[in-house]
Amino acid sequence: MMKKSLALGVVAALGMSVSVASAQVDPNLPSYERVSGISGNLSSVGSDTLNNLMTLWAEEFTKFYPNVNIQIQGAGSSTAPPALIEGTANFGPMSRQMRDSEVREFEEKYGHPPTEVPVAIDMVAVYVNKDNPIEGLTLEQVDAIFSETRACGHDQDISSWGDAGMTGSWADRDITIYGRNAVSGTYGYFKENALCGGDFKAEVNEQPGSSAVVRGVEQTLGGIGYSGIGYKTSGVRAIPLNGAEASADNAVSGEFPLARFLYVYANQHPNDGWNPLEQEFFRMVLSKEGQEVVDKDGYVPLSAAAAERFLNEKNLD
Repeated sequence: MMKKSLALGVVAALGMSVSVASAQVDPNLPSYERVSGISGNLSSVGSDTLNNLMTLWAEEFTKFYPNVNIQIQGAGSSTAPPALIEGTANFGPMSRQMRDSEVREFEEKYGHPPTEVPVAIDMVAVYVNKDNPIEGLTLEQVDAIFSETRACGHDQDISSWGDAGMTGSWADRDITIYGRNAVSGTYGYFKENALCGGDFKAEVNEQPGSSAVVRGVEQTLGGIGYSGIGYKTSGVRAIPLNGAEASADNAVSGEFPLARFLYVYANQHPNDGWNPLEQEFFRMVLSKEGQEVVDKDGYVPLSAAAAERFLNEKNLD
């Protein structure tokens, strides 16, 4: 059975009176106010999907605090938990939630769980070449294209665009598949939510980063791939899934089926509280300036109500 959309799940968790995001930056988000005494070094290790966002947030943060230096590595979400556990990173950006085993390992080291802060909303888009005229796909068709197991229930494999219902010169054109490698949180998210937990085909051209997936689709007329919406370029189209465009409104409403939170994890001690440097970074991310960065990078910003909720829940206010 397909999982409920993340966006819908979040709305249910917060209560229908609390919008989790808006199609534009919420004007009610508070502006970030600089505090005194903030300087030093920060490091971030984790998600490739969040790499651009973390870089832009770092640039914004250093406008407020020129004496702060931030180092960012973005090889994949699976690199975040070990870096946090080993103490080699302050922040662990992840495009998926930590697995139970990762949380347990962290708890064994520190005696408390890591702190998970939702920072933006993403849509995992299915991209085709800009010259591909296909109008859209169902998730069952997506599964039959990417997966050898077809766990979502499609009755036959889809290996050509004709199999996906296209006619004319496209009927016999083979589909070339691009995807991420197993260290990627997007890989795991897509496997669970678009493939119903099934297995990827061996023919998937695994790429080390999101931009490489999109570039492969750009350069291949019959190509298809998946990546976060922030990596969309003019050379590809993010096609509708189950009839829903990959738009901010559809992410918020739950109509787009592959909407998800993006997270940044950190090590907040339950008694000692936040390191001031880390706390101010999160406060900036969840401010008007921070969510303007989210919008600029092509993701869906949080509403003022959601940002305030997360600030309160994570003891960041």
